[in-house]
Amino acid sequence: EILQKVDPENEHNTFEWRPEWGSQEPLVEIISYHLSPNHFHLLIKEIAPRGISKFMKKLGNGYTAYRNIINNRSGRIFQGAYKGKTITDERYLQYLDIYIQVLNPFELFTGGINNALAHFEEAFQFALDYPFCSLGESFGMRNIEIIKRDNFKDTSKDLEAYKEICRDALLVRNVRQFLGKLTLE
Repeated sequence: EILQKVDPENEHNTFEWRPEWGSQEPLVEIISYHLSPNHFHLLIKEIAPRGISKFMKKLGNGYTAYRNIINNRSGRIFQGAYKGKTITDERYLQYLDIYIQVLNPFELFTGGINNALAHFEEAFQFALDYPFCSLGESFGMRNIEIIKRDNFKDTSKDLEAYKEICRDALLVRNVRQFLGKLTLE
């Protein structure tokens, strides 16, 4: 199922906070995301005290309840607690954004990452079109209003400039090596 802003059956905005739910109190801002078949990556900014913990709990519980309902089962889905890291370095933040929005979809590109890097233009378009990644929304190709890109005002304005930053990060600077092992202990 593809993320859609408007549910075709009832024409409600699927990402809109409805008045009957009470006042909205955001916990985090989602900067970028990527949903893979078996895991997800989020770059989020905390805006309420303990907001990330609360958000991750709500996300995990909500997704578990959803999967249990549609599969007519009960129990846990996730193996353990989420893993997170506080980012304080601007360059690391930029490269992490590229890792989430570009490198992760490259893993799903036909032939994997190495083929994606060898066919960068085609793979980048694949990442832009991938419906479970924020890259297309970052550049106005989709407007589902999930992400907030204020931290990337300079690099998120121009798609071609961002693409060149990604090309440099992935093909010249080897962003994977810079970021180190992203599996957080």
